[in-house]
Amino acid sequence: MIGHRGASGYRPEHTGAAYELAFRLGADAVEPDIVATKDGVLVLRHENEISGTTDVAEHPEFAGLRTSKVVDGARLTGWFTEDFTWAQLSTLRARERLPAIRTGGATFDDRWGILRLSDLVQIIDEQSERLGRELVMVAEIKHATYFESIGLPLDELFAAEIAGWATPDNLIVECFEQTVLGQVRQRGIPGRYVYLVEKTGSPADLVARFGRKALSYSAHLTPAGLARLAEQVDGVSVDKAMLLRTDAAANVIGTTDLVDRLHAAGLLAYTWTLRAENKFLGRNLRRGAPQRDFGDWLTEFRLILSTGVDGVFADQPDLVLEALAG
Repeated sequence: MIGHRGASGYRPEHTGAAYELAFRLGADAVEPDIVATKDGVLVLRHENEISGTTDVAEHPEFAGLRTSKVVDGARLTGWFTEDFTWAQLSTLRARERLPAIRTGGATFDDRWGILRLSDLVQIIDEQSERLGRELVMVAEIKHATYFESIGLPLDELFAAEIAGWATPDNLIVECFEQTVLGQVRQRGIPGRYVYLVEKTGSPADLVARFGRKALSYSAHLTPAGLARLAEQVDGVSVDKAMLLRTDAAANVIGTTDLVDRLHAAGLLAYTWTLRAENKFLGRNLRRGAPQRDFGDWLTEFRLILSTGVDGVFADQPDLVLEALAG
C-alpha cells in the first residue's frame, strides 16, 4: 500500500509530515511527484506550477516570476519551479492543495517547507530504521518531455540523484510517459518500472513526436498493447475508475476485468487513488451532502482490493489497512 504524496488526506501533500505520517499509519511505500528547479535540483510538488500548493503568491519578491506557459498541451498561469533556483524555492511554505475538501489539512498551511528528492531519501532511511522494515519510494517523474525541451533532462537528474541508494527492492519508477522510463532504466538504475495510464487521452511524449497520430492510452491496453508493454515495463498503474463499473447515474455496480488482463500479460497492476471523501466516491457511496465528509469508502476500497490489484495508492493509508483487515 502506497501513501499517495504521503498521507495527503491528513497533511499537506509532499511535506515531511505527510510522508512520516504515512509510514506511521502503515504504508509500505510513499509516492513523490518529481519536478525540477532552474538550477537542476529535484523537488517534490504535484505539478511544476506551484500557486495552489505554496504561499508563493504572498512573496512580493517573486511577483515578477508569475507567467503563463503551455505544459503538455495545457495553458497554465502561475509560478513554475523551473523559474526558481533551489535557494529561492526553499523560502516558500507548503499549503493544502484541496482546502475546501480537506479543511483539516489546511490547518497545517505554512508550517513546513518544500522538500527535495534528497530529503525524502533521508526520511525513508530514517523511517525504515525506526520501523525495522524496508520501505519503498514510488517515484513519479512529471512532465519529462516538457522539462527535456527546456534543458532539464529529468532522467539524467533523477539517475544522478538516486544512484547508489536505489535497489531492486526499494524503488519503483513511474511516469505517464514511457520514454523517460526507458531512459532511466538505460542509466542503470535498479528498481521496478511502471507505466501510468489515464482513462482518456494520449501520452505527452507520443503527442510531441506524432501529434494527432499518437497512440492513445486506451490503445496501450489492447492485447497487442499489453504484449508490447510487457516487454518494456514491469507494471501498469491505472485510474481507479478503470477498475470500477458504473451505471448511467454514476453508481458503482461492480468491477472490470482489467487487473486480470494485466496479470495475464505478465504485468503488475496498480491503481490510483483511493480517497475517502464523498467528492471522490461513486454517487451511491456518498453519505450526506458535504463533499468533504467521508462516504462509504469501505465498500469502494474493498471492491478495488477484490480485483487482485498488486498495489493501491491512497490518501488515507490507515483506511486501506482497515479495509484489508475486513
